[in-house]
Amino acid sequence: MESTLTFSEIGPVDGIINAALAEDLASGDVTGRVTVSAHTRWSARLIAKQRLVVAGGAVARAVFHRVDPTVEASMLLRDGEVAAAGTVLLQLQGNARALLAAERTALNLLQRMCGVATLTRAYVDAAAGRCRIVDTRKTMPGLRALDRYAVRCGGGHNHRNDLGAGVLIKENHVRAAGGVAEAVARARVHAPHTLRIECEVTDLDELREALRAGADAVLLDNMDDEQVRAAVAIVDRKAVVEVSGGVSLERISQLAHLGIDVISVGKLTHSAPASDISLLFQRGDGSWG
Repeated sequence: MESTLTFSEIGPVDGIINAALAEDLASGDVTGRVTVSAHTRWSARLIAKQRLVVAGGAVARAVFHRVDPTVEASMLLRDGEVAAAGTVLLQLQGNARALLAAERTALNLLQRMCGVATLTRAYVDAAAGRCRIVDTRKTMPGLRALDRYAVRCGGGHNHRNDLGAGVLIKENHVRAAGGVAEAVARARVHAPHTLRIECEVTDLDELREALRAGADAVLLDNMDDEQVRAAVAIVDRKAVVEVSGGVSLERISQLAHLGIDVISVGKLTHSAPASDISLLFQRGDGSWG
């Protein structure tokens, strides 16, 4: 039986890699087969074409090994490190057909992970340690483990991994339950004692209602800076204060000065641009470029 690939900081990734390779190689690589001799060995490099935060080196390496276990793949930077444009990220040597067959899948995963990490680092730097930057469940379907790991590589933190990981009462829960107070009260009765109860609020009246009902944390949804400032004063450290909803990078610094604890940003994983990374074979004369 094939062993399960589990990277301690990421989680099980073999299913992700298998699915991605099956998608791209369902009929094999016809171009590689008809242009490259079966026994040709070659050297190649993955090169950053822009400044980025590295994330997913072990995943990219595993893709090449899954196609051909004899491929030699050495990551030259650690996840979380910053790479300047032109930096070699991964040095490869092995069967040329295997390198070509694995190229797109390895790049797709690595480019996405580096993109998430790079955007996260920008938000974390803007917050300057005054509050936590966290992700949301707005991840690419099937890639949540990679997205969450990339957020951590960028210096961010993870929110709930799934719906069973925490109690977060949202607008539709409030409507279905009959109000903020009723939703929080029910949660306090039925939720496991090990989980905090967080409630989303859209105005200061809902905030007061959630606090009176005993919410452990409040999520200020789409509030402007003045509302956030007033909300922090009302909470007065009696609950964790999270801000969410369309938070731009330009706004982070101002928000971070208002005394909040957490800013959750869906954009980290649902809109992060893929980092620009290329795979290049060594030229016949031994040169690169």
